[in-house]
Amino acid sequence: MKEHPARSLVLDSEALSLLLRNDRKMAARIEASRQAGVPVLVSVLTIVEATQGKTDFARLNWVLSRLRVEPVSQEDSLTAVALLRDAGGLHGHKYAIDALIAALALRAPAPVIVLTSDRDDWWKLCGNRVIVRET
Repeated sequence: MKEHPARSLVLDSEALSLLLRNDRKMAARIEASRQAGVPVLVSVLTIVEATQGKTDFARLNWVLSRLRVEPVSQEDSLTAVALLRDAGGLHGHKYAIDALIAALALRAPAPVIVLTSDRDDWWKLCGNRVIVRET
């Protein structure tokens, strides 16, 4: 089965962390998407999850200026609740943030590629509605 070109790219916290650490492979993937006209989306929650005390704020601001930072809406929260319920009643902090980022991915123009280090969670939440790629 041939994969369609992505219309959206969503970063999870590990993908954003790699970008903040100037990982060359991740930077190249993001730049290739941007050059192809594919928007690179990141949730406001991902920013909080991916940063830490030693994060360089100048670097953070520069990286974010090159991405499309998406808010979390009430609709996203209701979608996340449904995703968690449908995934067998997942709950807790870890799954809540993943479910809200999944809601962002599901409202983005498809097909959507998600760059993540946690394929299993994405499969539980989205099934085959997104294309999951390892970071």
